[in-house]
Amino acid sequence: MKLGGGEIVVRALEDEGIPFTFGIPGTHNIELYDALSSSTRVRAILVTDEQSASFMADAVWRATGRMACANVVPGAGLTHALSGIAEASMDGVPLLVLGCGIRRDTGKAFQLHDIDQLALVKPVTKGTFLPRTGGEIYPAIREACRLARSGTPGPVMVEISANLYLFRHDVDLTPPAPRENEAAVPDELVEKAVALLAKSNRPLLYVGLGAAGAGRALVMLAERLEAPVSTTFQGKGVFPESHPLFLWPGFGDAAPPFARKIAAGCDATLAIGCRFGEVATGSYGLVPPRPLIHVDIEASVLGRNYQTDLGVTADAAAFVNALLLRLGERKAGPDVSMRAAIASGLEDVRREALEPSKGRVSPGRLLRALQDRFGPDTIFTSDSGNGTFLAVEQLKLDLPGKLLAPIDYSCMGYSVPAAVGAKLACPDTPVVALAGDGAFLMTGLELLTAAHEGVACLVVVLRDRELAQIAQLQSVALGSKTCSVLPDYDLLTLCRSVGVEGLPLERDDDIEAVLEKAAKVLKDGRPFVLDVAIDYSKKTHFTRGIVKTNLARLPWPDRLRFVGRALMRRVVPPKRG
Repeated sequence: MKLGGGEIVVRALEDEGIPFTFGIPGTHNIELYDALSSSTRVRAILVTDEQSASFMADAVWRATGRMACANVVPGAGLTHALSGIAEASMDGVPLLVLGCGIRRDTGKAFQLHDIDQLALVKPVTKGTFLPRTGGEIYPAIREACRLARSGTPGPVMVEISANLYLFRHDVDLTPPAPRENEAAVPDELVEKAVALLAKSNRPLLYVGLGAAGAGRALVMLAERLEAPVSTTFQGKGVFPESHPLFLWPGFGDAAPPFARKIAAGCDATLAIGCRFGEVATGSYGLVPPRPLIHVDIEASVLGRNYQTDLGVTADAAAFVNALLLRLGERKAGPDVSMRAAIASGLEDVRREALEPSKGRVSPGRLLRALQDRFGPDTIFTSDSGNGTFLAVEQLKLDLPGKLLAPIDYSCMGYSVPAAVGAKLACPDTPVVALAGDGAFLMTGLELLTAAHEGVACLVVVLRDRELAQIAQLQSVALGSKTCSVLPDYDLLTLCRSVGVEGLPLERDDDIEAVLEKAAKVLKDGRPFVLDVAIDYSKKTHFTRGIVKTNLARLPWPDRLRFVGRALMRRVVPPKRG
């Protein structure tokens, strides 16, 4: 069979079940876009910036488990997208970066956009592929996608040289042979885990996004062990937060006192599908109760940040099911006292979060109202910093894939394009972006994409006119703010200029009425923006925890110097040139 290079690429994308490509066409890949225009299974979305393309593709997978594609031109297209590729790499998101390359059949140097693209992306991808002939395109894309989804997921890049798009090629479209199941769990390691857990009176279950595939079995395991369950930030919703054994996202200094107390009363930790990363642990401010059993598909994470008593390289779902088979029945009934302490602690935290703001909008009331209005299936996207920390602490989620947040790479500008990607992938599901006002300035123009494509997402811009998280840390640690106060801008006029309606939300009393108006516009299939006068006067548990943790690590002379400087600057503000 003879097909053009673009047609071969499209067939590979279709056969991989990739629903969208996100990007901006250029001179090197117009043949590809011509082929995409004829596809009924892959939809090409024009974005305003390639950084957004990678964020949108990222969000499609997080929301649906379907892999998507960032389709970029050589050089600048790839470098613009690099932040989102790195985010996908650190957060474990499979993503196909379909890069176009220069012509490799002319022998000419100094071509337009010519850089070593594969070297550039190598540190933030699981693999790079460079087909040398048209016949190699189809198997390269199929193999790249398999690699992206396997083990710990991540991005891959396939570079298609521009000359391969210009000609027709003999191609074999035979699907790749299936790989062997890699999910088997060594029996001896399961038995060792059972033996360690048998000695524990109250183990702590700590789960990350890697445990999402365990589903109902994870709940059965927690109930069998009568174990309180803490999650990572990315693992939020992997264990249903309405369950009486759900504790908190984290359990160290960045968690509320009740969660720290209950975790400290445990005498073992079973960690599944997590890496003990800096954000999840609140700057490594937690101490897992010993012994620590750590289970992850990636062998390199075991014992990397916290020494394990038993490390198990295995698929989370396979391990949980194998463990359930060997644990036997629960030894005793529910721990009524512990469950009551969890319920009371969570209620106290939520009651505090719902206290009204004086003259602005309370984050707790806003998030509660959004969940009440749009329902439990709502997908939230957030930006690096306060928006993510508030969402993690105050949203109540019972399923994974309902909070899409940039965690370990922590890239600003994620929320708006991620909301567009999630809504395209889930058109019948409400999608709400929690955008920081600084982050909105980076990628907010994707509202134009939303309006053009009829993407009815709600963008909630949390406006304190500062880079909130950094401004808070500067204020606490330094007693002053430098380059973290934003120049003001007219958000709603900006939105109207790209055809998107919006309303201001300035007080708690207006929340319900404003959300009612927003819901009507969304129902008509149009995006909507809220300009929210958010009240950040109360710091999150996470912010308070990481300040405490990092300050405590300093030697006493430096600790006193930092505290003294911050106190002095509150009395005598520093002069700025």
